[in-house]
Amino acid sequence: MDMKSNHSSPVLTDPVPLSKSRLGLPSNITAYSLVAAPYSSSGLYLQIPRRKAGKLDDVRATGWLDAMKSSSPPRKKLMNKDFTSESQPDETDAAYSTWKMRSTVKKVAKYFPTAIISGRSRDKVYGFVRLSELHYAGSHGMDIMGPIRESESVDDHPGCIRTTDEQGKEVHLFQPASDFLPMIDEVYNCLDEITKDIIGVKVESNKFCVSVHYRNVDEKMWEEVGKRVFGFLKGFPRLRVTHGRKVLEVRPVIDWNKGKAVEFLLESLGLSHRDDVLPIYVGDDRTDEDAFKVLRESDRGFGILVSTLPKETNAFYSLRDPSEVLQFLESLVSWKKSQALLQTKYHT
Repeated sequence: MDMKSNHSSPVLTDPVPLSKSRLGLPSNITAYSLVAAPYSSSGLYLQIPRRKAGKLDDVRATGWLDAMKSSSPPRKKLMNKDFTSESQPDETDAAYSTWKMRSTVKKVAKYFPTAIISGRSRDKVYGFVRLSELHYAGSHGMDIMGPIRESESVDDHPGCIRTTDEQGKEVHLFQPASDFLPMIDEVYNCLDEITKDIIGVKVESNKFCVSVHYRNVDEKMWEEVGKRVFGFLKGFPRLRVTHGRKVLEVRPVIDWNKGKAVEFLLESLGLSHRDDVLPIYVGDDRTDEDAFKVLRESDRGFGILVSTLPKETNAFYSLRDPSEVLQFLESLVSWKKSQALLQTKYHT
C-alpha cells in the first residue's frame, strides 16, 4: 500500500457528546460537516449512514449467501496522482510499511497503554507484531493476557487465572471459552477436510474460533462454501457463524466479544473509572462494531472505523486506510510529546 497521502484531513466524525478539548485531539482532525456532500472527490469525507434495524444482524438459513456477499463488497477504487487503493505494493514497499507501522505502534505504547484485539489467535498476533510493550487479546477477545491489578471485578471473572508470560512477568490470563477447545479443534479438522476440494478456501484455527476464508475463491463457488459450512454446523448448536470481509467466523455461543474484551482490558489496566482516560479503538472489521458500540454507549471513548466506503457503524470517526491510521498514530505521539514538553517548561 502506498504510504503517501496528501489528504489534509483524514478523519471524519458525526456529532458526538465528546468535546475536542476533552479528547486533546491533534489539529489535523476535523469534525464532519453536516452541509458537506455525502462523498467528496477530494477524499476528505465519507458520510456514515445510520444503522437500519435488522440488516445482517439476524442471518437466517435462507439468507447466508446474501450475507456473505453483503459483508464482502468489492473494494472501491479511489484514484488520484498519489494513491490507488487497489494497487498492490511490491515487497519492498510492503516491508517498509510494516516496519513503519510497527515502529509507530511501539512509540504509541510508550506513551499510552496499548492493546491489540484480533480475531486471530493471541500467539499468532504476537508473532506478527512482536512487541512486548503491548497487551494482546486473540480469538475476538476470548484469549486475553494482561497485567496484574488489584481488581475484584477482574479476578472474579470465571476463567481468569494468574500466570507468567514469556518474560516471567506475572499476568492475568483470561479465557472465557476454554471449555470449547476440544469442540473447536474438532470443527477445525472437519471443516478443513470438507472444504479442501474447493480451490482458494483457507480454514484457519485461531484457538477459540475457526475462520473459513473465501477471499481467493471464485464467487461462483461462494454458495458451495456457505452450504458446506452452515450445513456442517447444524450439528453444533453451541457454535455460531459471524461474517467478516470474505471470511466466515465460527465462534462459541457465549456472552463475549471484542466489546467485552475492551471492558476487561480497561478494568485490568486500572483505567475503567478514571476521568483522565479516553479509550480509542481503531478497527476495520464488522466484529469491531461490538467495541465501537461499548465506547459509544458508555460515552467514555470513541471508535475509529477504517474503511474506504460508507458503512453503517457505531464508530465516531473514520480513516480511509492503514496509511491514514499511521498518520493518526504519529499525531497522537507528537501531541503527547508536545504536552510533556509544555509541562517540563511549566515546572521549570
